[in-house]
Amino acid sequence: MSTKSYPKLQETLWHETLDNGLEVFILPKPGFTKTYATFTTRYGSIDNHFTPPGKDTVKVPDGIAHFLEHKMFEEPEGDIFSKFASQGASANAYTSFDRTVYLFTATHEIEANLDTLLHFVQNPYFTDENVEKEKGIIVQEIDMYRDNPDWRVYFGLIEAMYQQHPVHIDIAGTADSVRSITKEMLYDCYYTFYHPSNMTLFIVGGVDPQQIMEQVKQDQAKKTFPSGGEIKRLFEEEPKQVKEKRRELTLPVSLPKCLFGFKEDPADAKDAVRRELASKLMLEALLGASSTLYQELYDDNLISDGFGHEYNTGPGFSFSMIGGETSDPEELVKRVSKAMYGAAENGIASEVFERTRRKKIGAFLRMMNSPESIASEFTRYRQRGGDLFTLVEIYESLTLDEVNQRIKEHATPDRQAISIVRSGKA
Repeated sequence: MSTKSYPKLQETLWHETLDNGLEVFILPKPGFTKTYATFTTRYGSIDNHFTPPGKDTVKVPDGIAHFLEHKMFEEPEGDIFSKFASQGASANAYTSFDRTVYLFTATHEIEANLDTLLHFVQNPYFTDENVEKEKGIIVQEIDMYRDNPDWRVYFGLIEAMYQQHPVHIDIAGTADSVRSITKEMLYDCYYTFYHPSNMTLFIVGGVDPQQIMEQVKQDQAKKTFPSGGEIKRLFEEEPKQVKEKRRELTLPVSLPKCLFGFKEDPADAKDAVRRELASKLMLEALLGASSTLYQELYDDNLISDGFGHEYNTGPGFSFSMIGGETSDPEELVKRVSKAMYGAAENGIASEVFERTRRKKIGAFLRMMNSPESIASEFTRYRQRGGDLFTLVEIYESLTLDEVNQRIKEHATPDRQAISIVRSGKA
């Protein structure tokens, strides 16, 4: 077992790669009463076309990663949530574009809860009956999200941007794709993507790292797994152009919802984290709550406190997302776009850059007090070839010229798309 110290953060990370390929990371936080653990597989909604190690290429129904996440909580003896609850823990899971995460948080019985986490994620139990039962539940979930204006405007923008890449497919799939899922498909996906060599276990909190590591090693040594190997993920070539410049629909909302942003080519793996941080700093400098533009839009009643921005990146995709509720979507897009194009031409002021950089570093340091945020973000950056605990160093090394260049590269009119949910009957 090795350790890596981060003096600036006063943190020490413990790490070991087990014989079966599982990566285990432990971040002890002396004095913390809460422990948070995540068991993550590099498998998300975009992984619907792939070649398993030593097998033929397969194409699976959309939404199967999310379906599999649901089914993992069912065991012959009952619902796994009840077991966590009886041990004083709160458990959950989620599926994103490129990963599935199982987690628990607890203040005591950490060893028992960790055993439970490892056991249920590594012991699938699918039957024809429980798979059929789950289909109805997930179809209801899909229908519910179709009536959710925030979800519709969010995915409406991604659908407008992307033509081929599966990031534009709803994480839950469609009613038809869900109904086509079988028990055999679930097992095929499970044994492809839930191999320990494709997974990461991360534990943060008031724990003894040597004791926890020994517990995990003993647990894994008792289990046998087939040999792993490279999983080839297959994506069709994505055109540079957006699919649609504009997408609209009507739902019963009090105010229109508007999201817009810019699609760009994904970064090379070695540059992905740095470009992500430069992009987030760029957006915060131009559109953050302390920016001149934000105050002007707020004073003109074009935005509310819910106005925001984000930058999304992953295997084969990168895009920004800007907006929120607004009384005038067209005017909001016009004003923000004008400001971004102006910044692309003239750059941002050095004092704005420095203030924003300090703000981003401060937010990161505050995050280090949240075990939940640490665990989630560590795994996300790990999958992208980065190290969460070096982000401060990257922020400190970013230059004004680098961020201004980011604005020029990103804010390109021909790669902008807009999604609007207007008020009216669905």
